[in-house]
Amino acid sequence: MKRTIIASLFLIIACKEEKKEIKTDAEPQQTEEKVVLNNESNESEDAKKWLEKSIVDYFKADIGSEEKNMRKITTKDYFDYKTDATNVDMDVDGSLTEKEFKDKWKSKFNTNNAGVGVGFLITAQDWNKIKVSSCDLKSSSKDEYIFNVVLADDGFKAKYPSVIKVVKENGSFLIADVLQDEPK
Repeated sequence: MKRTIIASLFLIIACKEEKKEIKTDAEPQQTEEKVVLNNESNESEDAKKWLEKSIVDYFKADIGSEEKNMRKITTKDYFDYKTDATNVDMDVDGSLTEKEFKDKWKSKFNTNNAGVGVGFLITAQDWNKIKVSSCDLKSSSKDEYIFNVVLADDGFKAKYPSVIKVVKENGSFLIADVLQDEPK
């Protein structure tokens, strides 16, 4: 009888210790998931800071170097697209009609929110001091971040809402698209 009780105790103790080992194995996996999530949020926060600084710097720079500065902060495709959008139906070399513009770019961009005939990031031709009044992450995926952005010019009492897509290419951030409403 004593042997049966002792054997039962050993069995109970062995089962309890086995369960403890299983719990210990599961904890490191949870820690690894948290690290990945933290890296993603740090990356999106870096993209946001870059975007805010780039916008402010762009509007502070000399107006004569506007094209050069835009080229530095945008992807090549977006730069070409926005240049075409700005020059639609203008009397300049390479200008497209609105139909030609839409046909050329509809496979890569949402041409309905291109900002046809208006400038980069804002619809106004003149401004005092542009600031980023809000910049909120809307969504993100691997190396792509979409922000709801509102730019403001207190001098003209104007607000310019847009949706800006930022991508990470070759270790640096670039604006890949801007959906902006056209003035009515």
